[in-house]
Amino acid sequence: MQAKFNPLQVYINPPDIQFGMPGDTIVLYVIVSNQGDKSAVIDLYFAFDEEFQNLTGWSTSPRESLALDPGQNSNEVIFEIQIAPDAFVGTYDYTLVVDSPLHYPQDTPISFPNKIKVLQKEQTAIRLNDPTFFIRPNTNPNKQLIFNFSEPLQVEVIVDNRSPRVDRFRLTCPDLDDDWFTINYPATGFEGQGLVSDVTALELNPGNQGQIFLKFHPPADTLAGNYSPTIRLYSENSPDLVLLDLVYIQIPTNYRLDIELNTILAQVSHSLGKYELSLANRGNIVRELILSLKNRDEEELYTYTFEPTEVRLLPSRSAIANLMVKPRPWWRRPWFGTGLTVNFQVDIKDQHSLPLPNTFPQGTLVWKPRPWWQFLLLLLVILGLLAGIGFIIWRILNPEPLRLASFDATNSRITEGDEVALNWKIQQYKQLQKLIIATKGSQSIEPISYDFSNGIPESLGKGAADRIPPCQVQEKQELFCSNVKTGVKTRGNYTFELQAIYRKKIQLFSNKEQLVSKTTQVEIAEKPIAQVIDFKADKTQYTKGQNILLNWTVERPLLLGQIQITGSGDDGTSYSEPIIYKFNEGNITDPKLQKLCTQQNQQLQCKNIPLAASKAGNFAFEIKAFPNNGSQKIDVKKTESKIAILPKPFKIVSFTINNSEQPNVVLNEGTTATLNWRVEGENIQVKLLPYGNDVSAVGSIKLPVNLAFPPQIALQVNDISGKQQSQQRGFAITVLKKVEPTPTPSISPLPNTLPPSNPFKSPFP
Repeated sequence: MQAKFNPLQVYINPPDIQFGMPGDTIVLYVIVSNQGDKSAVIDLYFAFDEEFQNLTGWSTSPRESLALDPGQNSNEVIFEIQIAPDAFVGTYDYTLVVDSPLHYPQDTPISFPNKIKVLQKEQTAIRLNDPTFFIRPNTNPNKQLIFNFSEPLQVEVIVDNRSPRVDRFRLTCPDLDDDWFTINYPATGFEGQGLVSDVTALELNPGNQGQIFLKFHPPADTLAGNYSPTIRLYSENSPDLVLLDLVYIQIPTNYRLDIELNTILAQVSHSLGKYELSLANRGNIVRELILSLKNRDEEELYTYTFEPTEVRLLPSRSAIANLMVKPRPWWRRPWFGTGLTVNFQVDIKDQHSLPLPNTFPQGTLVWKPRPWWQFLLLLLVILGLLAGIGFIIWRILNPEPLRLASFDATNSRITEGDEVALNWKIQQYKQLQKLIIATKGSQSIEPISYDFSNGIPESLGKGAADRIPPCQVQEKQELFCSNVKTGVKTRGNYTFELQAIYRKKIQLFSNKEQLVSKTTQVEIAEKPIAQVIDFKADKTQYTKGQNILLNWTVERPLLLGQIQITGSGDDGTSYSEPIIYKFNEGNITDPKLQKLCTQQNQQLQCKNIPLAASKAGNFAFEIKAFPNNGSQKIDVKKTESKIAILPKPFKIVSFTINNSEQPNVVLNEGTTATLNWRVEGENIQVKLLPYGNDVSAVGSIKLPVNLAFPPQIALQVNDISGKQQSQQRGFAITVLKKVEPTPTPSISPLPNTLPPSNPFKSPFP
């Protein structure tokens, strides 16, 4: 089948994979030829993925447009691809697209896939005849190969011998142990039949390409994670040539963990139950385990000890932990029968919350009945009861005093506008008469007093139907109050003191006023605002009429109310009216700005915001970020350097003498010379030499031509600001002297001798 004719022919140089190091610039040359029968507009742009975007830092594809007549070739279109300085070593794909949707929709778009290989900085710079290699499939940090332990991971190393000599190539992986990989070189065809011969290198003729097979088979105990081993290719002809590349490999995680509980001593009377917990890490990650027991009965009738309590297991390693279980409490030991059975289960937690088996081993401990002599312990129990009763009576007669168990703020550091809330706990609160909250700070604040003489005040003890009361009574006469508002919201540092006044009954039944107190400190910080961390233009010099492209980055855009852009010249004059962009809780209201701004990691990044360069001069621009949370603080940032706006280039459109622009002019004396001129530009001075130092930009003058006529006439244009070079156009004039005519001699008439017969008739026959 004959290939379909395409009217667009594209020539790309270089046509194959390109090499570069981080920070380098790669240049791509493209020529397009229109072999069709009609004129066409042709677009050239790049199609790429997120990985290539991270490599180049492009937010949008560079684009070029060409207008070609039939049979016309374009000029060389140059694309510069800047590799980021922090780019990772690897191979990245991109596609050059040639499209003409309006004129050749059936034949376009045409795609030209290609690759960029980012080399290590340690690698030798590649020359024209140096060999090259690349790895297939290509990898980079965002495009890794997944390794499966059930089969080796194989990649192909494609080698190009670009030298004029036969060369032998050998491959190594200097970062890996020998048991990690296997290298297979293709057979050369010269091995003898039936003979075992190891091929140790790849031999290539000049200009040929070959492949080497590299298999990765990490050991079973290799840790899971991301690996990037270095691949080095050695050339026998150029042993000092350093050719490097990286392969990015991901080893998935295997969480397998085998657990087994072995019983050593399970029936005890006065000793401890002994068990052995066997742990085997069958996965490929390091396990850090915390060992414990979980009760399987209604009551927990034991204590236990693990030795060790924490176990660290490397892949393919095992460990044994000794478990000792002690039944408790002592009075639960049975007096007769078969004994008390205690059931438990091993409980294991991973310190990094990694997955564990769904089920854990279970164990049983039998507590044998008591011997008969332990009945004597009943007597001791009775004595203990009597002692307890005596202690209770003593406590009734001597109650515990009131005590401030705790006093602190809900948050020790809050933001201006939020209200300080306090928490406290008071033991034996029924002895409380009054609570006072005293505040010391940057402002004078009246103390808050609560009267407890008639119980808990309503402001503390009763809540609305939709909220919990601030204070609640807990066990043992503890009054716990939380989130008690103080009304303090102003910025500053405050010290709150809780004073508890109570009356303590003593044995003589007299009243003595007591006071206990605790303090806590709270800082109320100023409201945060949106902050401009970067503000700059894409360059420092423009021409009037162009767009100044501004870039800025704002932290905390949710707090941004509006952005204002202003400018001022060297003489202090304002560049223009302030440009204002409004925001609604971080959302951009201007549709044009929405397309140029992105939000990421609590930062608003706006790039290439156009500002018309409408005035000539040197200007400094500044950005102001106004907050939306009521704060009076405004963040301001200026451009690091002033921006120079040059006037538009001026030019002499025309300058003629007698409608001629020939530089050498010949004039005749006595004639008139007509001068016409037209100059375009701003902030300029026009001189007509030698007739005037300041004339209008458009003019005409008529001059008489005489011998004193100047030999040269010039039109000179100067930039008043001095930033542009002067322009001059003129004429060299030659004046031809006027020639006087030669006088003709006069002839006298003959005398009339005959009298006239008629007075009106001529005397000549």
